[in-house]
Amino acid sequence: MINLDGVKIDLDVRVPMRDGVTLSADVYRPTASGRYPVILFRTPYNKVSDMVVNAGCAFARAGFATIYMDVRGRGDSDGVFVPYRNDGIDGFDAIEWCAVQSWSNGNVGTCGGSYLGRIQWLTALHRPPHLKAMCALVSPSDPFVETPTGTPGPMHLCWLHLVSGRLTQNFYTVDWNKVYEHVPLMTMDEATGRSIPFWREQVSHPQFDAYWDAMSYQNKFEQIDVPVLHISGWYDDEQIGTPLNYEGMTTRGGSGFARKHQQLLMGPWDHAVNSKSKLGEVDFGAKALIDLRGAQIRWFKRWLTDESLEPEPPVRIFVMGKNEWRDEQEWPLARTQHTPYYLHSGGLANSRYGGGALLTQPAAEQMPDHFSYDPERPVPFITEPVSSQIGGPDDYAAIENRSDVLVYTSLVLTDDVEVTGRIMVTLFASSSAPDTDFTAKLLDVWPSGFAQRLCDGMVRARFRDGMDSPSLIEPGKIYEYQIDCWYTSQVFKAGHCIRLEISSSAFPKYDRNHNTGHPLGTDTEFRVAEQTIYHDAEHPSCVMLPIIPAL
Repeated sequence: MINLDGVKIDLDVRVPMRDGVTLSADVYRPTASGRYPVILFRTPYNKVSDMVVNAGCAFARAGFATIYMDVRGRGDSDGVFVPYRNDGIDGFDAIEWCAVQSWSNGNVGTCGGSYLGRIQWLTALHRPPHLKAMCALVSPSDPFVETPTGTPGPMHLCWLHLVSGRLTQNFYTVDWNKVYEHVPLMTMDEATGRSIPFWREQVSHPQFDAYWDAMSYQNKFEQIDVPVLHISGWYDDEQIGTPLNYEGMTTRGGSGFARKHQQLLMGPWDHAVNSKSKLGEVDFGAKALIDLRGAQIRWFKRWLTDESLEPEPPVRIFVMGKNEWRDEQEWPLARTQHTPYYLHSGGLANSRYGGGALLTQPAAEQMPDHFSYDPERPVPFITEPVSSQIGGPDDYAAIENRSDVLVYTSLVLTDDVEVTGRIMVTLFASSSAPDTDFTAKLLDVWPSGFAQRLCDGMVRARFRDGMDSPSLIEPGKIYEYQIDCWYTSQVFKAGHCIRLEISSSAFPKYDRNHNTGHPLGTDTEFRVAEQTIYHDAEHPSCVMLPIIPAL
């Protein structure tokens, strides 16, 4: 046992799972003897960092027994690591072990972000009797919600490389930009110099099926019956999961109690929540960072102890542009005015120098817009090459010089306009290919010309009717597509413009559609697709903006 500034630390405590495998846990608890509520973190990232030690001590000093556990096959834990496959059952066994220890009062909460967030949901599906509350940060969604392509995103391979073996790998030793260009997708792991079987296993399941359902939770909220504190940031590259989870639990949670006791916290952050107030060139101001650990401690005191704490507002969001926090009583906001902004042009919306406009009145008779999509020259998605954070509030002005990017821009705003909620694009389009992609991106254009990405999304034509029912398209036929661009909360200031980009690639965030219609993951052939975007009375292509009226 180690005593560190009033905290007892027991290292490498062996926790038995039902199949006889033992997992390694470090236990942080107050020095005073007694029974304490428990907060459990289960991680694939090795429980030895300074950040883990600091957090374990902080929660212990706040009166919690805090457990950091290496998941199966990682760090000091026995077994074989297979991402997500064992974490539900292992999580159940870990919670029930925590509940009966001599230093536990039997009330267990779970906490953690990213992988640690998703496996909390997978654990909750098994209904451990002593699980009383969760705090899930930046939780990844179900398969194909973030990348609705039928294949894992290329940058997912970077993460799989990171967690290969028992110790966290150094992903800066790999030329990831070169790796992402490798075809076919199935053997992309070869380009890393490491065999990653789980990558090939995922690529071999190119639609939603029983394989993927075993790793899904967002279609099963009815089975989950615990209060959850949901935390993410507008620029988290897995952001969509958190608002979806809050909405799912408040409408479909396993009981009235669960539906009532959910909280949502969304900041101006990326995947590393609450770590910096400036992302790229955009500074969100002094209010951007908060006492996040204090919020977590208050949450767990409310649900794991007998303390009577005043409930906090169910929704707290940071409104970017205005750069202020605001409390709300529901999500999505009841006062939202869903306002379509329609695509307009004379048939020449190519690049930011074209004639594309974004207007609130529907288009009448207009010429469609055309562009060529060449998968060997995809439109770049601005990002660092590693998967720790994909994209941010980046400036897309230079990329909008390309002729394969259609640009539709509003008039200069005379008043501030707040857009808070989910961004959906309706697109009427045809292609010369039997399968292709269409992408959409919402931007705030500053008077200086800085084109700030807010959020974006894509649709793969063969999955237009759902990830479980692929079908190729008829070349030349017009189809209606729905593109989910996720969520934002942004005040477009007077003097700014609202902009929508339409194209067919965002590489390497999404893998390139080869335009061949061949089976996904194995194709090495590329074809150029001729794309046509329609916006007239019969084809009202638009972006639906959730506008919040000024109070």
